[in-house]
Amino acid sequence: MGSNEADVLKAVSKVHQQLSNDSKRTLNEPEFSSESSSSSSSSSSSSSSSSSSSSSSSSSSSTSVSLPSPPAFLKPILDPTNLIITLKLLFLPGPALSIFNGLETDRKAFLNPPSNFAVVAPGIFRSSFPRVENFEFLESLRLKTVLTLVQEDYPEILVQHYAKKGIKLIQFKIPGNKEPFVHIPEDKIRIALRKVLDTRNHPILIHCNKGKHRTGCLVGCLRKLQNWSSTAIFDEYRRYAFPKSRNMDQQFIELFDHSAVWEEIEVKFKPTG
Repeated sequence: MGSNEADVLKAVSKVHQQLSNDSKRTLNEPEFSSESSSSSSSSSSSSSSSSSSSSSSSSSSSTSVSLPSPPAFLKPILDPTNLIITLKLLFLPGPALSIFNGLETDRKAFLNPPSNFAVVAPGIFRSSFPRVENFEFLESLRLKTVLTLVQEDYPEILVQHYAKKGIKLIQFKIPGNKEPFVHIPEDKIRIALRKVLDTRNHPILIHCNKGKHRTGCLVGCLRKLQNWSSTAIFDEYRRYAFPKSRNMDQQFIELFDHSAVWEEIEVKFKPTG
């Protein structure tokens, strides 16, 4: 009995020594100490002198045993270099997480568009009033022109940013359709449409304050030029104006005379298709 125990302890010590000498191990396993019980010491004393001395020596000292190595498929993940990146990815929000080549993230997934942003047609976009946090997203559109329908003076920080990026700012100070006395001027909408349709201004962004009513009217009139049905035009208007669509806006779109708009644009600068 004592001889078997001594053999086991020798085998464990030999395995530990081999693991300690393995310099190619990717992880340093923590060690723990285990002391032999007093019963092992007493049982070893009744054995032969050679076994007794070996057992006594082993029981008086602590034996270090290495934890088992992790499975092979976990080693790339637990590698200290990859572990930091992996942990960072775990805390990203779901829609923003886009992994390429294993551990690289797509920069565009983190861009912040203005609210109510949408593509109207190739080279034509719509949105609410841009903010500083939208700059990087707008830069990705490679805009040539920003057409605003707000009445207030344009913020200087945006004016300077557009100038720095070579973006032309066009402003039509248009009031909203608010019953019973305030109406959108049809002549300004017609001029604004000419600017929007002129391909020299593309890519172009159209916006008002919330990207709902004035922008919705301008886009609705553009849809008439594209021969959309009234049902489709009003459905799009209400979708972006939600939760507050205006009957005056829809009436304005319905009555808008778009026949002269195409005639006022040079043929070579008209959108195709």
